[in-house]
Amino acid sequence: MSDEKKSTAIDLKNLKAGGFIKERGKDLFTVRLRVPGGRLPVGRLKKIAEVAEKYGQGMVHLSVRQSVELININFKDFDAVVAELGEGTQKVASCGARVRVPTACGGCEYNPNGLVDTQKSALEVDEKLFGTPTGHHKFKVGFAGCPFDCPKSATNDVGFQGAIWPVLEQDDCIGCGLCAKSCTEGAIAMDDAKRPVFTGDNCLYCGDCVKVCPTEAWKTEKKGYTVRIGGKWGRRPLVGTLFAEFLPEDRVVDFITAVLDWYKEKAEGEGRIRLGDVIRAEGAAALLGHLRERFPGFVVDATIPPQAIATQIGKER
Repeated sequence: MSDEKKSTAIDLKNLKAGGFIKERGKDLFTVRLRVPGGRLPVGRLKKIAEVAEKYGQGMVHLSVRQSVELININFKDFDAVVAELGEGTQKVASCGARVRVPTACGGCEYNPNGLVDTQKSALEVDEKLFGTPTGHHKFKVGFAGCPFDCPKSATNDVGFQGAIWPVLEQDDCIGCGLCAKSCTEGAIAMDDAKRPVFTGDNCLYCGDCVKVCPTEAWKTEKKGYTVRIGGKWGRRPLVGTLFAEFLPEDRVVDFITAVLDWYKEKAEGEGRIRLGDVIRAEGAAALLGHLRERFPGFVVDATIPPQAIATQIGKER
């Protein structure tokens, strides 16, 4: 049988769910690759380049969610593309109503602002939850290592942001004032006796005071993730809102699973609907109550629903 007539093992009815996206050109597709956390070993990157040159047009697209996409791939070459990528342990991503590949910044490995290991979290979520069907719509997860929030975690269905709660050991403080100078949020000020005064309501959990203190008088009392839920982009964007604070890194997968369980139940019969819209319909308190049963001490007492962004086009719903 000639290559022209050879049939592919790919189920064409499930192409999009498997990361194969139809392009404008006849028989041409974009193949989305799985790159959790946006990190690629050089060996895999070389293999991707080889496949792109061999089966595409020598070009790839870097998506806004840190994926590498092979473009202009003929569907007859799907099996060969997947097989050759597999030699470099590079898997194809997914689309459709399922958990997508998580995004993440570099975290605390080399970024001086990083507070948590976002790369580890992204890999764990990818391993345990990637491709999980939601039954309703896409489900995106993102990790930011600090409040600078480069990955824009609040625009994800569940977004995680590294956080530290500082505490001062007064006996170790020498009154140098570096903590107050480094605190751009006004959470720390020096009193008349040149002692730091902490105003917790102003703190954004950045941990700069802990990093700059020369005597280690400022210490980390709590560390983990601030969690915002219900964000999305697209035609009618929403910004996710605060549902948990200082969630331990080892509870991330369990937390996402609990959110997914609630989403699947509450969106039953609603068709194609994102998590944020379900929260706005049900009320934020409903999800808070569900999460508080499993994550007491981390779920906040109250919050607001995901917030709509006025795009000034069309009528807000």
